[in-house]
Amino acid sequence: MSSVFNWIDSRFGIREPHKKFFQRPLPQNMNYSYCLGGIAFTLYLISAATGVLLAVYYVPSVDEAYKSVIRINEEVFLGWLVRSMHKWSANLLVVFIMLHALRVFVNGSYRPPRELNWVAGVFTFVLSMASGFTGYLLPWDQKAYWATVVGTSMAGTIPVAGTVVLYLVRGGPDVDGTTLIRFYSMHILILPLLMAVILWLHFHMVKRQGISGGM
Repeated sequence: MSSVFNWIDSRFGIREPHKKFFQRPLPQNMNYSYCLGGIAFTLYLISAATGVLLAVYYVPSVDEAYKSVIRINEEVFLGWLVRSMHKWSANLLVVFIMLHALRVFVNGSYRPPRELNWVAGVFTFVLSMASGFTGYLLPWDQKAYWATVVGTSMAGTIPVAGTVVLYLVRGGPDVDGTTLIRFYSMHILILPLLMAVILWLHFHMVKRQGISGGM
């Protein structure tokens, strides 16, 4: 990999103008727990890449959604592998974000001037949970349908605005084709874009403030 990077660097001159990014001071007490955030980011990239591949064959309609998932699993070359990678990377993403947040909390790295970075991390966790919830409906089977019915029904229990929020989430009173399209749009477009913006802010603050050495 070093030789490949050196070849690319000789053509495009990446190393010199980005010297501060590649050569940064690191805390003396760093250990493998500091890699949890990087692992979470890698899982996000895997989830995004496999999601793009799945979107090529998935059909977001009441009549075709379940059939297209079966087609991906049984007919598309390595479709079952791509779908499994998408599912497990999304699940593990939530796990590693939580572990990363736990490490940051234990080390006290959320203290000023890094409190906004902590807030960005919290938003990342919320967006990853929302991505998982919206993606759960897409196979459009009985399990996905009724789980979404129960999950979205909780929005209706919000005082005063419950009915409005419920209609906003479902696109109507019931979980139907409108809900499927709404969740699909959120899952492949809105939530990934928001996640990319939050991650950029997160990494930008880390670059500017440096890596915290903890308490």
